[in-house]
Amino acid sequence: IQDMADRISEHFLPRTTAYHEIWLTDPETGEKERVEGGPEGHVIEPIYGTTYLPRKFKTAIALDYDNCVDVYTNDLGLIAIVESGEIIGYNVVVGGGMGVTPAKKTTFPALAHRLTFVEPDQVIGIGEAIMKVQRDFGNREDRKHARMKYLIDNWGIEKFRNQVADYYGAKLEAPHEKDVSGFNDHMGWDEQGDGKWFYGLNVENGRVWDNDRFQLKSAIREICSTLEPEIRLTSHQSLIFADVEESRKEELSGILKKHGVQLSEEYSTVRRWSMACVAWPTCGLAITESERALPVLMDQLEPEMARLGLSSEELTIRMTGCPNGCARPYNPDIGLVGKAKNRYTMYLGGRLLGNRLGFIYKDLVPFEEVVPEIVSVLSLFKANREEGETFGDFCDRIGKEALLEMTAA
Repeated sequence: IQDMADRISEHFLPRTTAYHEIWLTDPETGEKERVEGGPEGHVIEPIYGTTYLPRKFKTAIALDYDNCVDVYTNDLGLIAIVESGEIIGYNVVVGGGMGVTPAKKTTFPALAHRLTFVEPDQVIGIGEAIMKVQRDFGNREDRKHARMKYLIDNWGIEKFRNQVADYYGAKLEAPHEKDVSGFNDHMGWDEQGDGKWFYGLNVENGRVWDNDRFQLKSAIREICSTLEPEIRLTSHQSLIFADVEESRKEELSGILKKHGVQLSEEYSTVRRWSMACVAWPTCGLAITESERALPVLMDQLEPEMARLGLSSEELTIRMTGCPNGCARPYNPDIGLVGKAKNRYTMYLGGRLLGNRLGFIYKDLVPFEEVVPEIVSVLSLFKANREEGETFGDFCDRIGKEALLEMTAA
């Protein structure tokens, strides 16, 4: 899948020279001179044409047993279907997107639809056909409705599938029966499969900095200069140090400890699976706090989960400072979306697998009441869960109205 990602990236890179031509104009004569860039003449994009795409277009690849990239939140997603240790092909999903414009009631979060199954050598062709459909039919009149999810919502998935098949030049197969079935955050030590190791470092809310308690930035700088690992960024805002020799594992851990950095295995489960957008003071769109508020919320929630005997329960909590959804708050077990100053819309019923949207449980919840609200539902979950049931699955099964009645009782 890494090779496939590289092939997709290379194929869909812009070919036009317009992106990398630099011209200087003589202020006295008006004469123009190109000082950097491609060949003479106007190069038309073979894929994007003269109009390009109406809006941003996100692509991700997951394994059927590991949806660590949250594949269903992307415009184009590929789910690698693995049998007997080999990728036999990909389920193609289309039309995901988390962004919501608060003042535009017709905007909404969406998870991608299952479109078709393709063999590996068909991926580039089907991806190009999907992109061209969005190029030619995506909404260009209203930027807030320009993502592909709105085109699919307007048309329906069958019309979209037929149009993609027309552009592709062949009938599309039905999706493979397999779907995402697991989610690994890849934190801690793990073997790469080539004799080397990687270490997933949990970075709370993605903030890399030095302060009076720990020096994360300094630790990363020392690791990079001494061990020279490959670095990957995860979809949960954390870091992976790859290509580490087994003999140097303790050295890497020692650098983190020396700088006061908490190891991934020392985080509580709920904090490790939490995530927030930057919000105030970094983002101009933020309505309320997120990145600076979520650690405070975790400090309050951790002892409550321990009291309930749920400390090891894997559940996702994501918080954003506004409805634009940069931390993907609409498909986890618990989503908290800034709605007004110090108040949040609480979503329940999503899931760790990322393939189900949550529902609005309560609106305009003051920050100081968020943890008590969560704890009241967690108490119901502990008392009424079915065997093997996750928190998100429990909330989805019980439903909003029943949960409200049960917590009010």
